[in-house]
Amino acid sequence: MSSEDLPEVARHWTLDPEVIFLNHGSFGACPRPVLAAQSRFRERMESQPVRFLQRELEHELDLARIELSRFLGADPEGLAFVSNATTGVNTVLRSLEFEPGDRILTTDQAYNACKNALDYVAERSSAELLIVPLPFPLNSVEEVSAAILAAADERTKLALIDHITSPTGLVLPMSAIVDGLEERGVDCLVDGAHAPGMVDLNLNELGAAYYTGNCHKWLCAPKGSAFLHVRADRREGFRPLVISHGANSPREDRSRYLLESGWTGTSDPSAWLSIPKALEFMSSLFPGGWSELKTRNRELVLEGRRRICEALEIDAPCPDQMIGSLAAVPLDAAQRGPEPLFEDPLQVRLREHHRIEVPIMHWPAPPSRLLRISAQVYNAEWQYERLAAALRQKS
Repeated sequence: MSSEDLPEVARHWTLDPEVIFLNHGSFGACPRPVLAAQSRFRERMESQPVRFLQRELEHELDLARIELSRFLGADPEGLAFVSNATTGVNTVLRSLEFEPGDRILTTDQAYNACKNALDYVAERSSAELLIVPLPFPLNSVEEVSAAILAAADERTKLALIDHITSPTGLVLPMSAIVDGLEERGVDCLVDGAHAPGMVDLNLNELGAAYYTGNCHKWLCAPKGSAFLHVRADRREGFRPLVISHGANSPREDRSRYLLESGWTGTSDPSAWLSIPKALEFMSSLFPGGWSELKTRNRELVLEGRRRICEALEIDAPCPDQMIGSLAAVPLDAAQRGPEPLFEDPLQVRLREHHRIEVPIMHWPAPPSRLLRISAQVYNAEWQYERLAAALRQKS
């Protein structure tokens, strides 16, 4: 098989045709038409920076924010652009005040960068960080919500929960979790880094106090495009991570939340402004739009997981209903530690000898490890079969 055997839509991406790229989940991959749109915004900005940044940018950002809000089922007045979901998590954590005795809840599948932010905030405020173990492998979706809700008590002020877990690719039952936490008086900060473009979203219906997500992953927008959504009753007094001109702006035509979040210093806004193009382009790839795209990716990753589990002679580690466009399978314990840059020796072998780019993570801790595959529209079934064949080889 070769790059000629990839789906026709793969031509829209600039990915190296000599590499079997099964790791869309880490950083995404931006298609040519979206990169072209970003270049046009950059050219426009650099042709007259003062005009663009001072007189045109706010309107352009409003248009992009409204378009993204429609896609997310979100209140545009509560949507602010950030550079990535980790920044969104940090923004919420640093805007809130915690006191000794307060409890912050998360799971053992929280993204490492966000777990580090929790450690920092908890240590600084003398709050307690409670980490809830989530089973994996697991048999039912109810195991997840039961574990999280059982850990929330009257001391719990905030819960940081991943909508889709990074190491295992589990789609968590967010409605049940958010509703259950609300009943216990606990605000939920949802790390939805992988959710936009992978699963259906309606943030207004979900009702989480805070939700942050990336657009550079499954929406295929440029790197540096993400959002933070704050529920209406949590916006008063909310502060961005960077305090800038909006803090003392006398304007009354915009909310304080948008004034402070809309300008936090000079940066390249082209990634945010290209989000509408990414939404439009990705929805145009199949007659059924986003629904068909998401279904196609899910079916592809489930087939890929099936072939890998067959090669490893193991059962699927979670129900199909908990899979979106990511899937992880457990591997035998590593015989030695990770290589530099935290790369497992098997990951190095797959890349260097088989030209397969796929992550292997030491989770929950070495020597335990997982292999995680992604499915995006440029992938094909034969690529997962190639990975399965490589895994059957012992050296």
